Amino acid sequence: MEQSHSENLQLERLVAGALGKIERLGYSRKSRYRYRTTWEHLIEFSRREELGDEFSADLAARFLEECRVRDEQPDGPSDGWRRHVAFELKVLADFAENGRIERPRTLVQAIHLPPAMQNTLHDYEQYCKDRIHLRPSTLVLRTTGLTIFLDFLHSKKERTLGQIQSADLSEFVSSRDHLQPKTVARIVSDVRCFLRFLTMRGILEKDLSAELPKIRVPRDATIPSVWDQELLVRLLGAVDRSSAKGKRDYAILLLAYRLGMRAGDIRTLKLDNLRWAESTIEITQAKTDAALILPLTNEVGEALIDYLKSGRPKTTHREVFLKVKPPFDPFKENNHLYDIVNYWRWLARITFRSPQKRGLHSLRHTLASRLLEKGTPLPTISEILGHTSLESTRIYAKVDVEALRGVALDPEEVNHAR
Repeated sequence: MEQSHSENLQLERLVAGALGKIERLGYSRKSRYRYRTTWEHLIEFSRREELGDEFSADLAARFLEECRVRDEQPDGPSDGWRRHVAFELKVLADFAENGRIERPRTLVQAIHLPPAMQNTLHDYEQYCKDRIHLRPSTLVLRTTGLTIFLDFLHSKKERTLGQIQSADLSEFVSSRDHLQPKTVARIVSDVRCFLRFLTMRGILEKDLSAELPKIRVPRDATIPSVWDQELLVRLLGAVDRSSAKGKRDYAILLLAYRLGMRAGDIRTLKLDNLRWAESTIEITQAKTDAALILPLTNEVGEALIDYLKSGRPKTTHREVFLKVKPPFDPFKENNHLYDIVNYWRWLARITFRSPQKRGLHSLRHTLASRLLEKGTPLPTISEILGHTSLESTRIYAKVDVEALRGVALDPEEVNHAR
């Protein structure tokens, strides 16, 4: 039986109970270690500050503030746990309140749906391929969310597809409240489309898609993360361009920072996309399926040539960027190349004045903000970034220009913006 109310338990007992719970839920060893590390630091902090031996909102807030102060210091490989402190404190707080922990990620492979549900989901997947023409990556996300939804109906509500009720939908959405609003909005949209499919096939007598709550996620709710110029210089300067890894990573960083390419487009960039005679890079964007032509500037071109001649292994793969260890395969589809930025950032001992995004996409944001500071019109920036809507670009107008005062981009490197 689940522990019903744990806030009065001693902190050590509460943590022990929570650790036992996440182990029973099948969390990986790496995840369990991360949770344990955070919660043990919380216990140590509570003792050091003499804040008592019980979990409280005040204790959590003070510990989180302590971690934010430490986050201003360079973090090494053993300090990665601090990036997840806020979420892990929320998990412990939820467990203290009601004895429950909801997995942020579900192992879809471990879910076994009843044959009727599985067959209908397979039919819908085929429908999405043949009629809607969803991209493979989008289809994987959609079927993953729907698998979790169907497992919820079967395991917790004992419903068949024809027995779905409005209350079931509300309860399912509520069970996803540990996710980011943007993620919940996507899941709700996917379930809504699936319900319409069930109605179209006659499995549902009434279209329940309108019964799902609307999740409003403002497009400009957050300000894009931007790197200071001095930090970017340090990042690029830390790259060991004498090694195969360094040659590859330097070219990748330049494609993101100088040309604003998305990680997915960098990952799938082919040798055929490099038009040396025209000094351009011509791609079809994975996110929008729209064509995009970017200038192959001298700086980017030289970095690519250095990698292709002296760093890239000889292989039949047409992808430009390959792994540096045998069998020298291309990066997998779900790889956002975050580790490339993080590796050289750590070597450069780079820290930020305030919490911000640190991956490859933040370098793309930085380019957009620099162009805006230079007075480049939003439609031009939109064209450079390959946005299909000007609204996607308008968010950069929120960035504090004064904070970017020391940053500049050479005019010849943005001549394609004119």
